Amino acid sequence: MIEQTCQDHEHRPQDSIFTRRQFLNRLGMGFGALSLTSLVGMGILSPPDAIADSFSPYSPKSPPFPPKAKRVIHIFASGAPSHLDTWDPKPALQKLDEKPMPDDKNGTVFASPFKFKKMGQSGTEVSEVFPLLGQHVDDMCIVRSMYTDIPDHIAASLMMNTGSVRLPKPSVGSWVTYGLGSENQNLPAFIALSPGGVSAQNLRSAFLPGAYQGTSVNTQYTSIDKLIENIKNKYTSLPEQRKQLDLLHQLNEVHSQNLKKDAQLEARLQAYELAYQMQMEASDAFDISKEPADVRAMYGDNTQTGRQMLIARRLLEKGVRFVQVWHGGWDHHTNLETNLAKKAEECDKPLAALLTDLKQRGMLKDTLVVWGGEFGRSPTADGNIAGGTPGRTHNNKAFSIWMAGGGVKGGMTYGATDEFGARAVENKVHIHDLHATMLKLLGFDHEKLTYRYNGRDFRLTDVFGNVVKEIIA
Repeated sequence: MIEQTCQDHEHRPQDSIFTRRQFLNRLGMGFGALSLTSLVGMGILSPPDAIADSFSPYSPKSPPFPPKAKRVIHIFASGAPSHLDTWDPKPALQKLDEKPMPDDKNGTVFASPFKFKKMGQSGTEVSEVFPLLGQHVDDMCIVRSMYTDIPDHIAASLMMNTGSVRLPKPSVGSWVTYGLGSENQNLPAFIALSPGGVSAQNLRSAFLPGAYQGTSVNTQYTSIDKLIENIKNKYTSLPEQRKQLDLLHQLNEVHSQNLKKDAQLEARLQAYELAYQMQMEASDAFDISKEPADVRAMYGDNTQTGRQMLIARRLLEKGVRFVQVWHGGWDHHTNLETNLAKKAEECDKPLAALLTDLKQRGMLKDTLVVWGGEFGRSPTADGNIAGGTPGRTHNNKAFSIWMAGGGVKGGMTYGATDEFGARAVENKVHIHDLHATMLKLLGFDHEKLTYRYNGRDFRLTDVFGNVVKEIIA
C-alpha cells in the first residue's frame, strides 16, 4: 500500500550547497603576489593575531536575567504527529468511533487505535507507542493546548521555526545565537541535523548578521567525510590557510574604511573563518565511534535517529548553543495505525536515551529539550475509511508538544483540548507564546531581545507572545 502524504514540506536545499572546499579554494586564489609581511611592516595592516582574535561574531554572552537553560535541543517531528494518538487521550472518540462527528455531517469519528496508560509517579497518560520515552514523564511537561495559524506544512513549519509565515524572519536558533553567542568558536553555534539536509528558509538569519544562520548537516551518511564534505583540505596546510584568512580579513578592513561594510561580504568572511576552525574540532564532534559501546547501544546507533540523537548530545556537550534534530515522516493521512507506530518506534529509544544521558551527565537541568511538530491532526477519519486504513488530516487548532529540562516543571500536563481533541480550549498556547517561554528560560525578555532593521526593532515574537509561567520551575 502506498502511504498518502503531503510532499510540500519535504523540500530540500539543492542549489544553495556551498562546500568547505569551494570556500577555501576561492579564498586561496589571487593572493600569491601579495606580501603579508611587508603590509604589516608598513603599518598598513594589523598583525594577524589581532585580526583573528577580534573576529568572533558569536563570542559567549550573558543574558540580562539569570537563565535556567544554557542550551536548546529542538526535536522537530516534521509532518505533524497526531496528538490524539500520542499525548492527548480522548475517551469520547472511543464511544463515537465510526459514527458521524457531532455537528459535522461530513466527518466520521476516528478513535485512536492505541491504548493509553498512566506512567511515572505523576500518573501522566502516555500512548503505548512510547513505552520507553513514557518512563521519563516525570521530567516532562506535556503541553496539550498548542495551536498555530495555518494548517499548511510549509507555512506552519516556518511559523514554528521563525515565528512568521510571511516575511523572511530569523529562525529561533539564530535569535538564540544572537542573544547568547557560542561556548565553542570552532563549531557553528546553531546546527540542524537531518537526512537530506534542511531547507535554508527554516534556518535563515534573515536580517540578523550572517554568522547567526543555522548550519545544515546531512545525516544520511555515517562517515565523517560524508557528513561534512571536504572537512580536510588536501591542498593547503592549516598554517597557510590561517595566513590567507588573516590577510583576507585585513584587506577587507582596508576596503571598509572607505565603503560601508557589506553584510553579505561579512557573512562570507565569517563562513570562511568557521570552515577553517571546524577542521580542528568537527571531526571529533561528529565521530560517535568515540563513545563507549554501551552508550551507543543505548541510543541505537544502528539506526539513523539513534545516531542523530547521539551526535546532538555530543554537540551540546561541546558548547553548541542550539541543536535542531529533524525527524520527518509524520504526515499520516492514511494507514495511521501502522505508520505512526513505525515513526514512534524510530524515536522512542533514542529520545529516552537522550533524556537518560543528559540527566546522568548533569546536563538536563540546564538543557532545554523540546519535541513537537508544526500542527496537529483531526479527530475525524481521512483516507480509506471503508478499507479500514484511515488516517487524520491537518488541524492547526490543536496539537501537543513536550518540554523537559532547562527549568521546565516535570511530571505535569498543561492546557487542554475539547472532548474530541479538535481545538485547544484551556490555557491555549500559540507558537509566539512557546517562543516567549523558551527565551524566558534562556534568560531573556522576549520583548527586549530585538534587532533594528529598516527603522524598526524586530523580535522573534513580533508584537505578540506571553510567557507560560505555570510550566517554569
